[in-house]
Amino acid sequence: MDAQTQRTLVLIKPDGLQRGLVGTIVSRLETRGLKIVAMKMLKMNQKMAEQHYNIHLERPFFQGLVSFITSSPIIAIVLEGPDAVELIRNTIGVTNPIQASSGTIRGDFALTIGRNLVHGSDSMETAASEIKLFFQPDEILDYPRDVEPWIIES
Repeated sequence: MDAQTQRTLVLIKPDGLQRGLVGTIVSRLETRGLKIVAMKMLKMNQKMAEQHYNIHLERPFFQGLVSFITSSPIIAIVLEGPDAVELIRNTIGVTNPIQASSGTIRGDFALTIGRNLVHGSDSMETAASEIKLFFQPDEILDYPRDVEPWIIES
């Protein structure tokens, strides 16, 4: 991984899984040129959810977030690519689907903030801590893709 390449976390939340949108969401991210370096299905427990949403601890919606994210399995994915954090944030759209642009995951498939399908790390620092929460180092795979020169200008 070179200096320009970033790794970041995406979670497909319970609503994305329950609505059968996992393949569509993963496809949107892959077709941007991002490389999946780790992916798994899991059911978050209370402790993990509280740690993940710790930034919202004092907010009135904190318990609702924790309750929702623990209600059903999720898909956790580590993606890699140039400017991956910003690229994914642009691909998933803003938090409020009503304000999300058409062509983004939230803009095309979500209706409300509370059921907005996906989470994407908002910075490199956040990505690093979130990846550690969901994946062990040996679960993240580094591998070559022959298509890289067709996706990434060197």
